[in-house]
Amino acid sequence: MIKVAFASSDRTHVDLHFGAAETFVLYDVGPDSAELLGVGQFARREMRGQLKDYAVPELSPDDPNYLGEPVIPEDPQEREDKVTAKLEFLQECAAVYAVAIGNSSLKRLMGAGIQPVIARNGQDIESLLREIAAALDHGGMSWVVRAANRAQTRRPDRFAAMAREPWVEDESWQARA
Repeated sequence: MIKVAFASSDRTHVDLHFGAAETFVLYDVGPDSAELLGVGQFARREMRGQLKDYAVPELSPDDPNYLGEPVIPEDPQEREDKVTAKLEFLQECAAVYAVAIGNSSLKRLMGAGIQPVIARNGQDIESLLREIAAALDHGGMSWVVRAANRAQTRRPDRFAAMAREPWVEDESWQARA
């Protein structure tokens, strides 16, 4: 199982720029399942730079896509950095899907071990979950294979499982004369 997040205003489509995203939908994905783990809500940020047009329009409380009041960090420095709170929410994720990701955020995501994935605006999250599940089962997406391998090595019971394996003395490693 790997955790994957999607920048989504309606919880069903990838339709937000990472930096402007007010909402991330988080799933735990396995070879034959996907379970919604939660939704992260963030304060709206003014976008700058060449990707600013990917920002989501403001929603009113009577809009069906409105998900409640965003979380605003107490620390003034964190309020200026729109990525810090998102990285904290996404820290256990293998990947995050968005319609655009700025260069600075891209570097920070990769530095945190989170694979940034650019999706087509409006791409259906359910179909992306099926693609990820298929890749977990059959391979084909290199970041999914890497994430699954990392998840396997992080299992807390992996050493106990290794201890239960039979020990076979193998002297093939010794230098031959």
